[in-house]
Amino acid sequence: MSSSQSVIAPAAGPPVAARSTRAVVTTLAGAGVIVTIMGTVIVPLIPSLPTLLHTSTADASWAITATLLAGAVAMPVAGRLGDLHGKRRVLVASTWIMVAGSVLCALTSSLAPVAAGRALQGVGMAAVPLGISIMRDVLPPARLGAAIAVMSSSFGVGGALGLPVSALIAQSMSWHALFWMCAGAGAVFAILVRIVVPESPVRAGGRFDVLGAVGLSGGLLALLLAITKGSAWGWGSAPTLSLLAAAVIVLGLWGLFETRLDAPLVDLRATARRQVLLTNLAGLVVGFSMYAIAIVTPQVLQLPAATGYGLDQSMLAAGLWMAPGGLAMMAIAPFTARLTAARGPKATLLVGTGVIALAYVAGLGLIGSPAGVMLFALLNNCGVAFAYASMPALIMSAVPLSQGASANALNSLSRSIGMSTASAVVAVVLAHFTVPLGAAAVPSLTGIRVCLILGAVVAGVAGLVALALPGRPRVAGPASAAPLAGVGEPAPSTPSTTATA
Repeated sequence: MSSSQSVIAPAAGPPVAARSTRAVVTTLAGAGVIVTIMGTVIVPLIPSLPTLLHTSTADASWAITATLLAGAVAMPVAGRLGDLHGKRRVLVASTWIMVAGSVLCALTSSLAPVAAGRALQGVGMAAVPLGISIMRDVLPPARLGAAIAVMSSSFGVGGALGLPVSALIAQSMSWHALFWMCAGAGAVFAILVRIVVPESPVRAGGRFDVLGAVGLSGGLLALLLAITKGSAWGWGSAPTLSLLAAAVIVLGLWGLFETRLDAPLVDLRATARRQVLLTNLAGLVVGFSMYAIAIVTPQVLQLPAATGYGLDQSMLAAGLWMAPGGLAMMAIAPFTARLTAARGPKATLLVGTGVIALAYVAGLGLIGSPAGVMLFALLNNCGVAFAYASMPALIMSAVPLSQGASANALNSLSRSIGMSTASAVVAVVLAHFTVPLGAAAVPSLTGIRVCLILGAVVAGVAGLVALALPGRPRVAGPASAAPLAGVGEPAPSTPSTTATA
């Protein structure tokens, strides 16, 4: 059997059919929510970080950047490790690493250990793609579509809960309590995943590609560091241009190296298939559209009323106004699954991108009141829910079972790069369009509107990418699983060659 084929080992514990499917889905989605909260937990502290960490504003930003960089590196590496050694095992390990990072942040008030702890927290970001892959391997086919939709919605729920809860704790308790909360919640879900979720029986052949992991990590670090720090360093500065050049060179050499291996970290041939490539491109642009609103709307809510367009809300109030939008992603999950089952994931992605574009256009007239901003965010997040629910189905119907976790992790990485790009682009726009407010300069209404128009245009591009997808997802390779049940696809007409131990 070639190294690219999957091996189905005896499952760890009783099959999931003998357990509560709902418990498995709830546990995995809960772990996804906790991981997402890690990204927002520090937001209420951003204005105070230089004082809290006894450092400069520029250096304090490493407490945020470290999580993004570590998460980007961790996702493809953890995905491949999951395919090789067990997805639940790697998910639990990454969650415990996240817990360790939270404890480290809770025990210190210095920049270096906090940045290190935040980097460890970023490792937990691999939980969502790993969880989706576990669902594909162990859940009854009839429940898979809805389960994937719920897991995908954990992004929105985590963001919805994280901001107001973090703001409330930060205002009423020591800021270290935020990280103790994260550590406790992470530990609970690490234990629950180990108890409730069965291990996936699917394994990939081959060895872990250490050199490939080092090359990809180095290239991603250079790329994302240039994107996230470009505004502060200057887009034409030597550090930014050097990092971008290094990223191009390292990732190019890495790609050539990967194509020569029998068991690469990322199967670039599978990734180059039209369906996978376009879905990852859609993930990048949808990630941009999703994150642009997360940057713009809190500023509109919290800008002083003296600007004439600011809504003068506190951090806690802003979080509460934004919360319904995130929670809507979970509420709408059953509808995204039904649409995917009836019309296929391509239709679901088209609906999602269309709703996102509509939300941004509507936002131009809705940002004059807190309730209008809430409606804008709710509509946008509903579009994101449709788009995010479609992508795992598109990816997993086009790759072999043995590459499920790696492929999902790469799609999550594409979304992360899109979000990082949105952060950089929106920062440039808002920094260019400003108005004076006392001794400070704040984003102008023109700048905010330009960001909304940009979000609508990018969502439109995502829709064009979705239109270019094949009409019906195809199963790739001899080691492929049957097309995902619950996404409107027929059973395979050729027998699987997957080996069973």
